[in-house]
Amino acid sequence: MAEQRIAVVDLGSNTGRLVVFRILPDDGWFLEDEIREVVRLRAGMTEAGMAASAIQRGIAVLRLFRRFCDSVGVQTVIATATSAVRDAANGAQFLERAREVSGWDLEVLTAEQEARYGAVGALGEVPMENGLVVDIGGGSAQVSRAVDGVWVEGVSLPLGALRLTEMFLTADPPTGEEIDALRKHVRQELATVPWLKELQADEGLAGLGGTIRNLGYMQHAHLGWPLPTLRGFSVSRARIDELIEGMVSVPLAKRARLKGLNPDRADILPAGAIVLQELMQATAATEVQTSVNGLREGLLINHLHDGNPPTGNALRDHSVRSLANRYGLMWDHAERVRFLAGRLFDDLQPRHGFGSEARQLLEAAAILHDVGTVLGYHDHHRHSAFLVSLNGLPGFTARETALIALLTRYHRKGTPTRGVYRRVLRDDDLKMLRWLSAFLRVAEYLERGRSGNVRDVEVTDWGRRGLELDVVASGDAAVEQWDTERQALPLLEAVCGTRVRVLVT
Repeated sequence: MAEQRIAVVDLGSNTGRLVVFRILPDDGWFLEDEIREVVRLRAGMTEAGMAASAIQRGIAVLRLFRRFCDSVGVQTVIATATSAVRDAANGAQFLERAREVSGWDLEVLTAEQEARYGAVGALGEVPMENGLVVDIGGGSAQVSRAVDGVWVEGVSLPLGALRLTEMFLTADPPTGEEIDALRKHVRQELATVPWLKELQADEGLAGLGGTIRNLGYMQHAHLGWPLPTLRGFSVSRARIDELIEGMVSVPLAKRARLKGLNPDRADILPAGAIVLQELMQATAATEVQTSVNGLREGLLINHLHDGNPPTGNALRDHSVRSLANRYGLMWDHAERVRFLAGRLFDDLQPRHGFGSEARQLLEAAAILHDVGTVLGYHDHHRHSAFLVSLNGLPGFTARETALIALLTRYHRKGTPTRGVYRRVLRDDDLKMLRWLSAFLRVAEYLERGRSGNVRDVEVTDWGRRGLELDVVASGDAAVEQWDTERQALPLLEAVCGTRVRVLVT
């Protein structure tokens, strides 16, 4: 498939979004541009339907979106509307107006479709295969259940942040009585879902949508989190409680200035946060994993993969290769480094004791170690680490992403340390980082000529003197041997605690 641009239009109750994705030949993709406009389609809605002012806002936004798509050369548009248009008595008239100004036939997603596509988006990112996915929008909240990375069932509940704010939280700041009434209403709605039960040990809770992203960014700012993305991030239930207390105890003007909070959502975020809080209480969830992906990404993923998106290890592999393809890569070199690093890992496994998770991180770093050359050769190891941390890696936790970034950072030189990622990593991760950095560095210098001259390596005993790297080469490997001994062996000797020599055959 040739490179192309696909746009997804999501006309929600509170916000209209246009996202433009660049699709790579391998079905990898990345967000290229985005427009977000507050539409508040549900504001002032009555039994007669959407208010005239709300319709006017929605039509104006669609006109803008169409002009933007034309200007940037979008080839395919997936245009949808959700709960406000679905619920409005005058929804059909709105869709006709929308077609006239944009040329698009907006698909009004059913409640089940809205839940499913949102879950597909989240499951295409978070490192979770079993559990619940919640999307708290403006008009409704979608709760889905996933098994083995596949959406099983879902429900749409009238628990949107805008809807509940207008129904319950009218004082500024909200009164205790208003908050109690809201909580009671949310609990009653959640109780209507028969399969909504306490999470099991192998299950988690993932969240998407503006409410949960905003809560994530508030915690992000509170911690001074070193990774710029919310991918792989999570917020504890205890911290959700604290964030809610901080929001409902101050008036709107002060709330809008809270660190990490988007001022556009300051009025409706407390209601959305209380929905999440009550869901976590009902399911005994200890944390919520934040998803950058959502409904729009779910629609795209479903379109690209015919309803069967990658999950688990396949998702991890897909995200690594997509990032590599985005920035351009010498694939032959990357694959050879991956192979050689894996050989070292396996041969020395009795010494280091790490398992399949560590090997997977090593392989990911081996593929991505040179992506930073897109910014320039000098310091490209630092550039690679920056690009990994900036983009994040769907399917990996924040800790795993930080380790992969650090491995790319130290693939050429330097003494591996946790550095700015100390807050993200565990105390014992430094040992893993040093071992894996040693394997990656040796593999990189054995592939110094980027020609595949070194075809294999095996670690054997060098008698009482230490270990030997038996290198199989197609031709003269003097350069590879010289640079490996000079640049890579010191770190390998340090982690092994013994001398190491290179023998080329």
